[in-house]
Amino acid sequence: MTDVQTSATHPAPGVLSRIFRTEQDGAPGDGHEQVVLCHDRSSGLKAIIAIHSTALGPALGGTRFFPYASEEAALEDALNLSRGMSYKNALAGLDLGGGKAVIIGDPNKDKNEAMLRAYGRFVESLRGRYITACDVGTYVQDMDVIARETEFVTGRSPEHGGAGDSSILTAFGVFQGMRATAQARWGQPTLRGKRVGVAGVGKVGHYLVGHLVADGASVVITDVSEAAVNRVRAAHPEVEVVADTAALLQARLDVYAPCALGGALTDATVAALGELGTAIVCGAANNQLAHPGVEKDLADRGILYAPDYLVNSGGVIQVADEIEGFNFERAKNKATRIFDTTLEIFTRAASDGVPPAVAADRLAEKRMREISALRTVLLPGARRA
Repeated sequence: MTDVQTSATHPAPGVLSRIFRTEQDGAPGDGHEQVVLCHDRSSGLKAIIAIHSTALGPALGGTRFFPYASEEAALEDALNLSRGMSYKNALAGLDLGGGKAVIIGDPNKDKNEAMLRAYGRFVESLRGRYITACDVGTYVQDMDVIARETEFVTGRSPEHGGAGDSSILTAFGVFQGMRATAQARWGQPTLRGKRVGVAGVGKVGHYLVGHLVADGASVVITDVSEAAVNRVRAAHPEVEVVADTAALLQARLDVYAPCALGGALTDATVAALGELGTAIVCGAANNQLAHPGVEKDLADRGILYAPDYLVNSGGVIQVADEIEGFNFERAKNKATRIFDTTLEIFTRAASDGVPPAVAADRLAEKRMREISALRTVLLPGARRA
C-alpha cells in the first residue's frame, strides 16, 4: 500500500496520480511504495524522500540539494529519480531497492548543519527502509553531518569508515560502459581516435575526461561553471572547450556524453546528433531521456544509446559496498562488470528487436519480479508481509 505523508504541501493531481499508479501484468510499475514530505520549521528544511521499491532490499539512493522552481517540480524529480534507482540497483546486481531524496533550496546559500541534521532525523524515522548518499548539491562532508542523526547513510568520508567520493567509480563505470558501446559499434573497446563531447564536467564529468584522455580520445567539453571548466583545463590542457551545449552538439562528435542534469536527450537534441552523424550516446546524467519514445528515435537514427542507469551505476556500487565495510578494489571490480552488462543489453536488444533502453528495463524488471516473489516463502519465526 502506498503511503504518502504530507506536510504543508499539496502536490498537483497529475503528480499524485503518478505516485499511486499501480503495477500491471505482474511487472513493476511506476507506483511508489512511500513518499514522505519533510518539513522542519526551525532549520528551514523542506525535503522529499521517495521510496519507489524495496523488492530487492532497502531503498538506496542519494540526496539532491537543488533550488527547484516549485514543490511540485521537486516531487516530480524525486519520483523520477527514485524509480531510476530501482532499475539501476537491480541491473547492478545489488540487493537494494530504489529511493531518492531531494532538499529544496540553494546548497550554496541555504545548507547548514541544523538543516542537514534535521534531514538526518527524517531518514532515521524510516528505520532503514531508505539509505541515503551523495547526489547533486551534497558531498561527503554533508553525509558525515547527516550521519550524526542516522545510521542509514553511505558515502561518508574515509575518516569515518566511508567510501568517500562516489564520483570516482561513477566515472569509471561510465567509461566501462562507453568502452563496451564502442566495441558494439566499432568492434574495439576503446575511444582512441574518437571525438567525445562531455556536457557537464563537475563531480563525475571531470573524472570521465581523465579516462578518455588517457584512452586517446579527442575531448570537447562544456559546463555552466567556469570553475569546473578551468579545473579540467588545468589537468588536461589539450581538451577543447565550447561555450554551451548547443555549441557542443554542433561539434561533429563520435560520442555524446551527457553528464549534467536529466532530460538532456530531447527531440531537438537527438535530431541534431543524428544530422551530424553522432554514433553513440553514453553519459553519466540520470534520466537522460526527456520523454518516452526518445529511445526509439535514437535507434531509428542509428545512434547507439547506452542506458544511463546501467552505465552510471558505479557510484551506487561504491556506496553500497560501504554497507558491508568498504573495500575499494572489491567495489571497483564490481563496477568493471558494467562493461559486460552493457554488451549483454545490446545483445538482448538486437535479439528482441527493441532499443537498448527497453532491453535494460526488461532485464531489471525481471530481476525485481523474480526476487520479490521469494517473499511468498515464509521463513521460520517471520511474519508474512
